[in-house]
Amino acid sequence: MNRVAFVFASAPHGSAAGREGLDALLATSALTEEIGVFFIGDGVFQLLAGQQPQAVLARDYIATFKVLPLYDIETFYVCAASLQARGLSEDTPFVLDATVVVPEVLREHLSHFDTILTF
Repeated sequence: MNRVAFVFASAPHGSAAGREGLDALLATSALTEEIGVFFIGDGVFQLLAGQQPQAVLARDYIATFKVLPLYDIETFYVCAASLQARGLSEDTPFVLDATVVVPEVLREHLSHFDTILTF
């Protein structure tokens, strides 16, 4: 079975990359059970709870990340260095229960996937 990793590297507002990635993630979940979700760079902002996208005239899709476990998607990793660089920590409230890992560990986990899609 093909293992697919989704890497979210874009901020949630200002582009449609995050929403498109989430749509692709949900569609792929019907085709394979081996999915990993990674948040790096500005993509860590995709996980922040309490966002108010209407304030910047954006659609609210962030809450949809909460339902991923209902689709049997349960492997979530967040880059610790990306959090730290943005003034966040593993104590920051996220919409998902994600594992915070250092970049080397994140790369190791990514290496186990056959396909890597970046949004």
